Amino acid sequence: MRKAFLLIVVLALALGVTYLVLHKSDSDSNKAVEKDPALLVGSKTSAFNRSIAGVLTAYFELSDAFFNSDSSRISASAKNLNVAVDSIRFDQFKADSSLILTAVTVAQSIPAEIVGLIGEKTMEQKKREFNMITADLYSLVRAVKYDGNVIYYMSCATAFEDSTEGNWLSKTTDISNPYSGKNKPGTPDCGEIKDSLRFRTGE
Repeated sequence: MRKAFLLIVVLALALGVTYLVLHKSDSDSNKAVEKDPALLVGSKTSAFNRSIAGVLTAYFELSDAFFNSDSSRISASAKNLNVAVDSIRFDQFKADSSLILTAVTVAQSIPAEIVGLIGEKTMEQKKREFNMITADLYSLVRAVKYDGNVIYYMSCATAFEDSTEGNWLSKTTDISNPYSGKNKPGTPDCGEIKDSLRFRTGE
């Protein structure tokens, strides 16, 4: 009888220890989930936003280099933009699969245009490549709904020698036309705001 009682006590203790260990494991697992929550559809982490901001900063530097007609700075800024685009944290952006595919596809087309820009011999052709980069970046910012600073989409109706339109993005409403530039005779202030990208969280 005494042996049976001792056996029951030992089994009870064993069950108690097992429960405590499993309970602690579940609690630790829950804490880990709370520290690193899964991204919700349509959500962006600060890492993703910083990577897009880095792309825009590099782009603005390139635009400013064109405005100043600085060939060596144009090449250096274009290379910086290439690195920034390659560093976009799409792993920190969750959305509908078709939207992610669109954003990634647009982003992947930019490096080829940057290579084209660097390889072109004339400033006119470099500007045409810049115009295509602008179109892709405009589409990318809209696709991911970048909710950092307001981005202005600007246009000059006679940007090129054949009087075709040229577009660029700006972080301010000031007209600093990268196609005319401050050192080029004519109308460096040609331009108008065609759109302003002002997304907020949840839109």
